[in-house]
This record gives sequence, C-alpha cells and structure tokens, in this order.
Amino acid sequence: MLALSFTTSAQQTPAPKQSEQVAIFGATAHIGNGEVIENCTIIFTDGKITAIGSDLMAPTIGTMIDAKGKHVYPGIIAPSKSLGLVEVDAVRATDDQDEIGEMIPHVRSIIAYNAESKVVESMRPNGVLLGQVTPQGGTISGTSSIVQFDAWNWEDAAVKTDDGIHLNWPSFFRRGRWWMGEDTGYIPNKEYTGQVGDIEVFFQNSNAYGKSAEKETNLPFEAMSGLFDGSKHLYIHANGEKEMTDAVATAKKAGVKNVVIVGGYRANKIADFLKENNVPVLVNLTHSLPEYDDDDYDLPYKLPKLLVDAGLLVGLQNEGAANFQTRNLPFYAGQTVGQGLDKETALQLVTGNTAKILGIDDRYGTLEVGKSATLFISEGDALDMRTNKLSKAYIDGRDVSLETHQTELWKRYMGKYEGEGK
Repeated sequence: MLALSFTTSAQQTPAPKQSEQVAIFGATAHIGNGEVIENCTIIFTDGKITAIGSDLMAPTIGTMIDAKGKHVYPGIIAPSKSLGLVEVDAVRATDDQDEIGEMIPHVRSIIAYNAESKVVESMRPNGVLLGQVTPQGGTISGTSSIVQFDAWNWEDAAVKTDDGIHLNWPSFFRRGRWWMGEDTGYIPNKEYTGQVGDIEVFFQNSNAYGKSAEKETNLPFEAMSGLFDGSKHLYIHANGEKEMTDAVATAKKAGVKNVVIVGGYRANKIADFLKENNVPVLVNLTHSLPEYDDDDYDLPYKLPKLLVDAGLLVGLQNEGAANFQTRNLPFYAGQTVGQGLDKETALQLVTGNTAKILGIDDRYGTLEVGKSATLFISEGDALDMRTNKLSKAYIDGRDVSLETHQTELWKRYMGKYEGEGK
C-alpha cells in the first residue's frame, strides 16, 4: 500500500503528443534573441512553430488561445545542474549525482535521470522547461545530457545525449586547515601543479588513443574522443583568473574544439582572453555574496552585465545552489536588469544564449519558424517573481501540466483555511 501511495503521488502524467494545430493570438511575444513582437500570433503544429508574427490571419482550425494582455516566452533552459540525479540530499538511495573516481568521462548521467522527480516537476510552473543533467564530483565528473522536463523516462526526456564532459579545474588557492595549524584564510595549493599535470597527461593520452589504429578498448579515453572532433563540449568549472587561463590554454593545446567556462567568478578580469579564444561563460548564480574581501559588494549581481558588455556569449546557471532553486532561474536573470541590462538581453541569458552555448539553438531557445514549440504563456513579466504566473506551457507542442506537489499542497491547505474562515 505504501508503494502504491508513492506511485500515485509521483509526477504528473506526461502530456501526449500534439494532435491538432494550436494558435496563440494577441500576446506580446518575447522571441529570445532580443526581439519583441506586440499583438503576436504564434501557430504550431506537430511540435514545431509554423508561423509567428503580428500580421497573420487567424486560423479557422485547431485550438485557439486568446492571450491578449499576456506574454509568451521560449522555454527557459537550466544548464549544468544535477536535476533528476538527486531527489533528497540526505537520502543516499536517491543520490546518483556523484560516482566513485577522479577521471570518469565515460559515466553517463542520462541513464540515472529520474523523469518522475518531484524536484524536476517543480521547474515547469516558472517556465523552466529544459535542463542539462550534469554529474558532480571528482576531477572529470562524467558526461552530461540535455533533457526536457515532461517525460515518462530518460529515453523520452532526452533532447541531446552526451553533449559534453565536465571538468572541475583544481584551485590555485585553497582555504587553510586550522586543525593542521594553517592560516584560516586562502593559501596557495601546493598540489596545484601536480593536479594540472595529471589533467594534461589524461588529455594527451585521450587524444592519442583516438588516433591509434589498433587498441584495447579504454572507455574513459573513448568517451573523450568527442572533444577532439567537436561533437562534445568541454565544460570547465573554474572561477579564478589563473585557473580559467590555465584551463583554457590546456584544453586548446590538447586539441579540444569547444570550451565553456562554468562559474567564471573572475571572468571579467580576463574577458579579452576569453573572447579571443571564443569561450562562452555560464555565470554562477547572481543572488550570492562576494567571494573575497576586496570584491565589490555587488560583483555577483553585476557580473553577467560586465561580461555581456565585454562582448562574451553569456548564460546563467546556479551552481552551488540547491537543485530546487533552479526554478528561480528567470528571477536571477531579472536581477541583471537591475544592474543595467535591458529585459530582452536578460532573457537571452536563460534562453537563446544558453541554447547556443549548449549547441541546441537549432531547435530551442527562441520563438522562430521551424523550431520546437517549447514555450509558455505568462500573465506578466517572466523575469519578475511577482508577475510570472503561467497559464500554459508547451514542450515540443505538448500541453504540459503545471501541477506539482507544491500546488497540490497549496490547494489542499487553502481549502482547509478558507473553510475555517467561513
């Protein structure tokens, strides 16, 4: 009976495939590339947008949605998160985000993805409809995949499997260990040179393995091959100037085609270097305190704007925050508006730009003809938590549920207290 109870309270049933044409009319459409279309009509069939514009004839077939006074946005994308890999941090049986080993690029996060996660389910009511399922821990954590957040299983969820490998670059400085008599501030990491050397050797061996005609199968080296032919991205998790500079130089020297910095706390200090090497940045969460005593008090808040102004391709992620906080991604983007970015540029940080960085911009990230009908209708500004109230959300044209464990509890207890007030 307990098992049955757990099953029936799991995630909402995934929406069926789109069966008829849908037309949304009268809305303000935020395209995700900086463009806004007023009084817009969006038509989609078989999961793809077939027409969009302000001068379209209203169709006479299919579902018609009057969205006058409302706003339509592309589905928000959450990169570099372990969503679906861990449900409750304190319950080991629900935690598949970190495997044993230091260099394990062959570990595929997608096969551990839990499509029935209640945490994943809670993303949709805020418009977060896609995510990059990313392993954690070690030096090379494993391989990420990109999923949509309404599926029966990981096979249904997968949008792009094995899109990239995640490398946690060692820190040049580390916190002193007081119990060993060290200074409690930041001190040089004496093992840094050796740790970097191990990474360099691993990349060299991986590249050599791919060029060898006859070999014994080596799964870690084989998984790395996509970095050298451009089919995979290397996501380097680093924050300091030296760490990022060393990491990018090492990757480029090893022959890695596509490099992305994740975190990038000091990326504004080396913006010219990153731009020269065509390295985009997935900036850490904007709602945080400065890391060092001599940082500007508002550096985390304004960092995305500093990088955008420097000409870098920038997206937002919230590494270090709990998975459930990923639902607040649009509001982190909204915070950058308060630092000087215009709203449409801020929106790009969690839609069009992120899609480009992840390599899925041919299908997602913007509202354009031929792309996936992954979008949502909000009663107000999606970047403002006070007004982002969704009335509809679609993933690949499927009308997905906005019900979650939280909305069920809200209805349950609102009914209780409203009844007591009568």
